[in-house]
Amino acid sequence: MKPIKRSRWRLAAGICYYRIKRYGDWFFGRKKFARKRLKEGLPCLHKRHQTPLLRQLQNVEMWMQHNKVTNLRIASERLHGIVIRPGETFSYWKLIGKPTRRKGYLEGMLLSHGRVLSGVGGGLCQLSNLIYWMTLFTPLTVTERHRHSYDVFPDSRRTQPFGSGATCFYNYLDLQIANRTSQSFQLQLSLADGYLVGEWRGEHPPTRRYEVYEKQHWITPALWGGYERHNVLCRRVYDLEGKLIDDEFIAENHAYMMYEPLLPDGESTG
Repeated sequence: MKPIKRSRWRLAAGICYYRIKRYGDWFFGRKKFARKRLKEGLPCLHKRHQTPLLRQLQNVEMWMQHNKVTNLRIASERLHGIVIRPGETFSYWKLIGKPTRRKGYLEGMLLSHGRVLSGVGGGLCQLSNLIYWMTLFTPLTVTERHRHSYDVFPDSRRTQPFGSGATCFYNYLDLQIANRTSQSFQLQLSLADGYLVGEWRGEHPPTRRYEVYEKQHWITPALWGGYERHNVLCRRVYDLEGKLIDDEFIAENHAYMMYEPLLPDGESTG
C-alpha cells in the first residue's frame, strides 16, 4: 500500500491519544513491571552483543552520531542492572522516561516516514535494537516490538538480518519483554571502546542454544512506485548437545525501501 501522508495536526492528535493510552497501561493495567536494580551482576551470561557507536551513514551528518553517543549513555544508565523477575515485564520507555533537554539529552538522528531528521533524544533506536536482538537468544518472551516501516539505508556492512531491530518512539512504540521462566534475568549495558555493549545475565546457566535466521526474503515493486521489502525471521532452538528442539516463527517484516534495491558492483554507501 502507498505510504499515508497525514497532516501535522492529525499526527499530533494521534501521538497524544496513544501516549495517554500507554500511560493507562503502565499505571492501571494488570502487568507487573520490572523496576528492581542490582549493582552486582547475576552469575550466568546468556547473551552478549555489541554494536559500533559511530557509523558513517549516507546523508547523515556526523554531529548527530556524536550526540547519539551522549543520548545512549544517559538511557543506558537508566536500564543498566535492571532485573526482570519471574512474572514481570520489562518496558523500555517506562524505565527510561521521556528524553528531554533537562535530563541532558541532545539533538540526534531520528527517522520519520523514511526521512532523516534531528530531534532531542535521537539515536535511542540503537539501544532498543540491541536489547531486542539479544533477547532473541534467551528464553525471555518479547510481548511488544515494533518493526521499522521504512528501510532507509542499504545493506552495506549489515551483520544482522533485515528486520531484526525494534524501533522506538516515546512512549507508545515500546519494547516490552516478559519473563515467563522460573529464574530472574538482568540487563547490563555499557559504552566502551567505541561500542554499545549489552548482556543478558541469569541466575542459572543456559540450557538452550538459539540460532536466528532469515527464512524468506523478497522485494516487490509497488503499484504506487518504488519498492517494498519483506522477510520472515525464525529461530532454531537446540539443546546443549546440539539436538534441534524447535523451529519458531519470530516475525514477518515489511518496509518501504528508500533506495534502489540493486546497487552496482563495488558501489559503497558508506
